[in-house]
Amino acid sequence: MISKTKRLMASVAVLSAAMTGAPALADGHAIDLEGKTVEWIIPFSETGGSAKWANFYAPLLSEALPGNPTVVVTFMPGAGSTKGANFFQDVEYDDGTTIFGSSGSTQFPYLLSDPRVRYEYGDWNVVLASGTGGVAYLPADLAGQLGEGGDATALAGEDFIYGSQGATRLDLVPLLAWEMLGLQVEPVFGIEGRGDGRLMFERGEANIDYQTSSSYLSGVTPLVEAGTAVPWFAFGALDDAGNIVRDPTFPDMPSFKEVCDVTDGCETSGKQWDAWKAFFVAGFPAQKMVFLPAGAPDAAIATYTQAFEDVKARADFAEISTARLGVYPQLTGAAAQTALDSATVVPEASKAYVTGWLKDRYGVVLE
Repeated sequence: MISKTKRLMASVAVLSAAMTGAPALADGHAIDLEGKTVEWIIPFSETGGSAKWANFYAPLLSEALPGNPTVVVTFMPGAGSTKGANFFQDVEYDDGTTIFGSSGSTQFPYLLSDPRVRYEYGDWNVVLASGTGGVAYLPADLAGQLGEGGDATALAGEDFIYGSQGATRLDLVPLLAWEMLGLQVEPVFGIEGRGDGRLMFERGEANIDYQTSSSYLSGVTPLVEAGTAVPWFAFGALDDAGNIVRDPTFPDMPSFKEVCDVTDGCETSGKQWDAWKAFFVAGFPAQKMVFLPAGAPDAAIATYTQAFEDVKARADFAEISTARLGVYPQLTGAAAQTALDSATVVPEASKAYVTGWLKDRYGVVLE
């Protein structure tokens, strides 16, 4: 990986390109994609939240891009999303017809210096950053043991099974949260998307799960309505001061902080809490991002940035996005670059804590 200084220089260059590219649109010099097909690479299976996010945006992006190209979502799962990301790292910009959708499960291996990572976020050009949340849920019989405010103390003696993409992926956030709550959770590693974890839950092969908001809204809500799943807590959101508050998409659910506060032995201060919060911040407020590959010219960056801004400006966007994605910021331009920066850096103390925890708890050695 390149140094932090070089990464910041690359980030500045990307932001400068996005800003200087904007006038090109006004002058009519946007790239023309008429008659072309844009391939949107998603490094997960077609069952998870990233699939739902990309499939929501794809037809809207097609309408907003010059020439109205067909936007096709291509799924490239493997190695916890590093396979698809490594593939995109080798993509050279050609004509603006290849874009990439990253997620927290792609960012975390990068943050943890996973040896399988051969990609560098500083090389890519961000054109959209989407915030999201996450909801943990249980079968009805186990949810019935929760105390007031989601207190998990009574669940400490239960044996839980969880379908996981891997301990160094976005699943790190729920896995550490459940350990902080004193739960005995045995992960089954190797699923290719969070939707596969939900299917394990539906089949009775897992008895605890979480989904990102888009997947929860579409895939878990029917289970809740049928009585086979009960929401427990949402991880939360950040207020302007950086405090964890309730998720605006799920205002009636307690945040993880609230549940931790009422559960015996769970602390919302100290090294463990600081580590959890650092990776939550890296993984959720800017959890999904869209990139153009290295070498993209100013006009291409500006064209895609403007297209996503036009999508957000649609009169019906708030209505249709809330139902599919939840209530979260959809960021472009300088705001997207700031989100990228926050999603690809964590304090060294938090990284050291998590690295030690992964080794001690799961035997994962990152070298």
